[in-house]
Amino acid sequence: VAASGGYMMACVADRIVASPFAVLGSIGVISDLPNVYERLKREGIEFQTVTAGKYKRTLTPTKKVTDEDLKKSKEDIEEILKLFKAFVGGNRPSLDIDDVATGETWFGEDALNKGLCDELNTVDDVLTQYVDSGYNVYSVKYDPMTPVPGPLGALLPATESNKDRGIMGGIAKWVVKSIVPAMKEELASEFKSMDMGSKKVENQYMMTDPKESADRIRMEL
Repeated sequence: VAASGGYMMACVADRIVASPFAVLGSIGVISDLPNVYERLKREGIEFQTVTAGKYKRTLTPTKKVTDEDLKKSKEDIEEILKLFKAFVGGNRPSLDIDDVATGETWFGEDALNKGLCDELNTVDDVLTQYVDSGYNVYSVKYDPMTPVPGPLGALLPATESNKDRGIMGGIAKWVVKSIVPAMKEELASEFKSMDMGSKKVENQYMMTDPKESADRIRMEL
């Protein structure tokens, strides 16, 4: 689907390729708003809005709609439509903008005839053509960071999905991954340098600190 705002984004491309069943167009503007003024009036509720500027508030859910409000709102969306048409027409000058800027949508073949796209093809066929032409086609995948475990991770802000902890989470994760292996390697090196003496059971569980301190380290090897 490349309709309304979707077509606004697509039209900046040098070439638009659409699938045969794609929906394109919807170059138009719409504004709708529920109004509960009459219901509030029946319930004895009066909603007061204080504004500065004649048209600061036109259509709102709680005020009585007047012909002047409707006229001003219509003028506003007409101005937006002019901007929309100018943007699309500027990016696709070959397009008959007045013919397609009616708010209608067209499927693949009709959209092609209207000039809303340049070719009809599927994604798979387009990628295959690029490969056959000698291009390198890459698949890009977003891989969110996993939560940082432990107390440090609990201090970091998490998203609703708990899968991404932002920049701070990434820094903490990098620090943990960088420091922990180095600490393990350092400890392993120190223990290997210790004189284990005989192979008695007590010597396998009690090791003397290399600096001959009074501390004892109990570890199962």
